[in-house]
Amino acid sequence: MKISQIDVFQVNYKLLDQKYTWSRGQSVTSFVSTIVKMSTDEGLKGFAEVCPLGSAYMEAYAQGVPSGINEIGPLLVGKDPCQINVINALMDSVMSGHSYVKAPLDTACWDILGQATGIPICTLLGGRYVESFPLYRAISQGSSDEMKDDVARYREEGYRRFQLKVGGDPDEDIERIKAVLEVIKPGDILVADANTGWIARHAIRVVNALKGEDLYIEQPCLTLEECLVIREHTRLPMVLDEIIKGVGSLMRAYNHRAMDVVNIKISRVGGMTKAKQIRDLCETLGIAMTIEDSWGGDITTATIAHLVGSTRSEFYFTSTDFNSYNDVRLAEDAPRRIDGRLRVPCGPGLGINVDEKILGEQVLTIR
Repeated sequence: MKISQIDVFQVNYKLLDQKYTWSRGQSVTSFVSTIVKMSTDEGLKGFAEVCPLGSAYMEAYAQGVPSGINEIGPLLVGKDPCQINVINALMDSVMSGHSYVKAPLDTACWDILGQATGIPICTLLGGRYVESFPLYRAISQGSSDEMKDDVARYREEGYRRFQLKVGGDPDEDIERIKAVLEVIKPGDILVADANTGWIARHAIRVVNALKGEDLYIEQPCLTLEECLVIREHTRLPMVLDEIIKGVGSLMRAYNHRAMDVVNIKISRVGGMTKAKQIRDLCETLGIAMTIEDSWGGDITTATIAHLVGSTRSEFYFTSTDFNSYNDVRLAEDAPRRIDGRLRVPCGPGLGINVDEKILGEQVLTIR
């Protein structure tokens, strides 16, 4: 089997909650998501999605995806998509970095491999440990009362895990977190996610003000060195997110005992192949994981579900259902949240059927 064509589409998503705000005043109201359709000479089609959270969040921007694929894609045509490590080695040999460009090409190969073998991706990744899993809800940064009300509202919808977007003025953040703690119930999980937004002295003030409370602190500062300073000042468990970009950064953080949980974003590390590598290493080292991506819709949500479904439950921390935040449905059979949980698809490959009519016209075709 050979790759015969790669089509690239871009779809606009609008937020159902109108606006999403996080650290340093960054916010978005809509997204441009890139959808890759990889076709083979045997009639199989693999799909994948990459959706940056704007252009300022990480080293990724929506308009860069088609340009990067236009450089890599011609070298993949004629190659066997089931030889996934070979595909990854080829991509890495012709383009340094730009993991978010490579990620959908890699994941589309996994979709094809699953269809070719009649096996769900989660089985190919090692086996299905769970049929469904609990989700977190991201709480957009706002006033303490707004965030408290949002947590209470989403708790009624079945969520029991909440990620508060903080990383602003430390006094306001302390007020936000304490307000939300008033509505958190036993068994709930609360994460205060600064998204690198605090400088060290502000982060120290926040964690000291929260001494003895039951919550996690996520990525307080920009660098590992700064996060280590915060680690020295608190006994609150810590999640590292933005600085975990691959095996190297994971091992540096692990060797410094810098975290209790890491966040694996599939597109940030280069796709399912490298996400699996990091996941397997975390299980070996005993590190819990949030498994997700930067943003996305139905295809991203299904992709995440397969990686979570093949992860040992004791190392799973949380994940989210991006397709519940957006206004566009690309696959009616994609997994949907029910009472704060998401199912793992059972069909071969991604196990969803993408409605190609919704994708519109290609922005790029490679033959």
